[in-house]
Amino acid sequence: MLPILARHRLILALRAVDGALEGNSYREIAQGLFGKHRTPDRGWKTDHLRSRTIRLVQTGLRLMRGGYRALLRRNRKDGGEGS
Repeated sequence: MLPILARHRLILALRAVDGALEGNSYREIAQGLFGKHRTPDRGWKTDHLRSRTIRLVQTGLRLMRGGYRALLRRNRKDGGEGS
């Protein structure tokens, strides 16, 4: 089983890629994920949430393109048959 922070990041990544596929900007995606109050009116290009949002979209795209298989293989060594 994945640690809770890793699961939370994967959930955010999938939500972020959904927003990107709908045609939303990174700012709009960040506002949906983190709240409008956390996205600055000025200085968006250098804000840490912009960078985080871009990374989340990229992670979501990798998962969508087959990267989720690595998550499934990761747990195979732990449980063996029937786990």
